[in-house]
Amino acid sequence: MLGGTGWLSGRIARRWLDAGARVTCLARGERAAPDGAVLVRGDRDDPEVYDALAAREWDQVVDISSRAAHVERAVEVLGDRAARWTQVSSVSVYSDDTTVGADESASRHPAARPGDEDDYGAQKAAAEDVVGRLGERAFVVRPGLIVGDGDPTDRFGYWAAAFARAGAGPVLLPPLKGKSAQVIDVDDLAAYIVAATRSGVVNAVGNEHPLAEVLGAIRTAAGHTGATIVGEEDWLVAHRVEYWAGPRSLPLWLPPEMTGFMSRSNAVFCADGGALRPLTDTVDRVLADERERGVDRERRAGLTRAEELALLGDR
Repeated sequence: MLGGTGWLSGRIARRWLDAGARVTCLARGERAAPDGAVLVRGDRDDPEVYDALAAREWDQVVDISSRAAHVERAVEVLGDRAARWTQVSSVSVYSDDTTVGADESASRHPAARPGDEDDYGAQKAAAEDVVGRLGERAFVVRPGLIVGDGDPTDRFGYWAAAFARAGAGPVLLPPLKGKSAQVIDVDDLAAYIVAATRSGVVNAVGNEHPLAEVLGAIRTAAGHTGATIVGEEDWLVAHRVEYWAGPRSLPLWLPPEMTGFMSRSNAVFCADGGALRPLTDTVDRVLADERERGVDRERRAGLTRAEELALLGDR
């Protein structure tokens, strides 16, 4: 595992350990590796960091990096020693965010070149190209929005917190008509990555649900009894509410032109044995996690309750 101490990579490492594999994690060591894994401490900005791993043959290397230079160097040093290489990419590599139901053949962003600005999609595309040099040994997984307990991005968890903290009070929602949500549980993704034996590219995305249905499931689980107020697109933008993620945002809300971003085909994933748990199972786990961590805590995405009430007061 190039990584193995973070949210997704730690779960992948843990699942392999549970299956009886011997796992080595290369990470800076700021967080613990799963019990039973070997942790090799190193900074991937150091071009010699992979040398400690180069004396062995590896049944598989898994990399989740979004920096193409890191992937390039890793493949240079370890590529010939890996029987299989799994690169965790992203649906953000796609340049077409309008076509509903697009599959793995959809057009990508141009790959980043050395010295290019740090564009996430372009960096992931460049990393895919590097790993693609390994031919049939290469497997590229393109997840959509990954959700679950412990999510450090706070996007999906924001809604569990928003409904739970409101109680009988109102909650501000984004536009819902024609909007969809497509998420994959972090544990379903980890399970698929560990079990997969294919090569090529797969969209690891969940089933598409109407956004209203997803938020309704979270509201029901949280026991929210207050009003739900849908904000109009222009009104939210005028009040400096951001799309998708980050401070002062309504997570999962996308601009009108991004109709295909959360509506991609998962046919290959499902045919390849990718399993998706019921959405309600993920919702329940996320809600319990948010309550444990604190629904009013500072978070990386969403509105504070004070911001939300101020916006509702302006309507």
